[in-house]
Parts: sequence; structure tokens; C-alpha cells
Amino acid sequence: MDKLRRVLGGNDSPDEESGIMSQLNETTTLSWSTRLKAFLFCFILGILLSFLGSFALFLNGGLSVFAVFYTLGNILSMASTCFLMGPFNQIKKMFASTRAIATVLVIASFILTLVSALVLHNALLALIFIIIQSLAMTWYSLSYIPYARDAVKKTFIACIG
Repeated sequence: MDKLRRVLGGNDSPDEESGIMSQLNETTTLSWSTRLKAFLFCFILGILLSFLGSFALFLNGGLSVFAVFYTLGNILSMASTCFLMGPFNQIKKMFASTRAIATVLVIASFILTLVSALVLHNALLALIFIIIQSLAMTWYSLSYIPYARDAVKKTFIACIG
């Protein structure tokens, strides 16, 4: 179990030098069960928000409400993994060279979806950014599965070529 905690926390070697960030992390860590409970709570709440946004489609101005709920749900679900691996390690992994572009696209689509829904009140633009957000989140998520992106690329090329 300790090995699993170290790997999820980004500490593959237990005798790593103790810097100021690791000292700060050690003083503010949560127990493993608390981390797991917080992860599950945030992840389930994020899915619930995204799902509840679907019902907003039937209301007046529903697409904008859906865009907000869907985006907040995705943000909460994505942030939930901070409880498993820690916020510093999460940010480090998000901006690793293999997923930096996907991360920027996801964050930009979050922002643009919320701006188009809340500031511009443009439902069509919000819908376009929701689609981009879904594709960016999928591409980002695939970066954590070895060779998944390559398989998707090859499948896509085979389908269109």
C-alpha cells in the first residue's frame, strides 16, 4: 500500500532529498483514507453536476446553464485527482511534455465555454466550446494510458484513409 501511495504521489523513491516543497507537502498531507474519500466525493459531484446540466437543456436558456454545469463538473472531476497525487504533482504531470498542449486546450476550452455562456450569452458558441472541451478532455485523459493516443490516431487514420 505504501508503494501505491508513493507512486500516486509521484515519489517512486522513498529516500528522495527533502526540499522545501516536500517539507511543505509533508506538513499538510491528508491520510490516505481522507484523500480517497475526498477524491470520490469531488469526482462523483463533478459527474453529478455534468449530468444535472443535461436537465437544464429543457429549461429556458438551457444551453447556457448546461454549459456552466458541464464545465464546472469537468473542472471538479479533473481537480479531484489532486487528492490522490497532490496538487504540486498534479500540476507537474499536467504540464509534462506529453500532455502540455492537451492541458492548455482543456483549460482554454473551460474558460471559453464559461465566457461564451456567462458573459456573451451565446448558446451556439457555448455548444461549440463544449464539443471542443469534450474532445480535449478525452485527448488529455488518453495521455495517461500508455499507447492509447497512438491507437486512436491509427484508428482515425484507418477510418478516413
